Amino acid sequence: MNIDSLFVIVISTIFINNFVLSRFLGLCPFLGVSRNLNSAFGMGMAVIFVMTIASFVTWPIYQLVLVPYGITYLRTIVFILVIASLVQFVEMVMNKTVPALYQALGIFLPLITTNCAILGVAILNIEDELTLIESLVQGLSAGIGFTLALVLMAGIRERLELGQVPESLRGVPIALVCAGLMSIAFLGFAGFSIK
Repeated sequence: MNIDSLFVIVISTIFINNFVLSRFLGLCPFLGVSRNLNSAFGMGMAVIFVMTIASFVTWPIYQLVLVPYGITYLRTIVFILVIASLVQFVEMVMNKTVPALYQALGIFLPLITTNCAILGVAILNIEDELTLIESLVQGLSAGIGFTLALVLMAGIRERLELGQVPESLRGVPIALVCAGLMSIAFLGFAGFSIK
């Protein structure tokens, strides 16, 4: 492991293999919270925190508990329990420190527990046979990529509120069209070779 491999993980996870726009994970909060720039940014920060800590916690649990005892088939259940605990912690902290943001995120904050992007990054860290540091970097980068996609989408949707959108496309339909176009734009990064 060296700095170059960590740099490749960062660039790849944020732009090339973005969890929302390339892997299509975490679409529920992506479409649900992206109506307002402030709530999108707040949700993004919460996801960055949970993804990073989940990557940091699930890797040693898998390597030091599940593998030695031969119970790797329980990884999904264990990872979900870890993620749920982290989300509960984030909810309590946000409720006490920034109650306005906590209210703005509403039901989407508990949905981080079932956000497949967070579970996906924990499982991919194991399947890609990453080290602890590489897992931590991938978790942080995946959260940053999720936040980037969320904030870009929120900016687009705020602009669309001011534009003339046909009645039949207002709301979710135009959001899906924009998400598809963003996905195509991010697909352009797939041609880059980082070596």
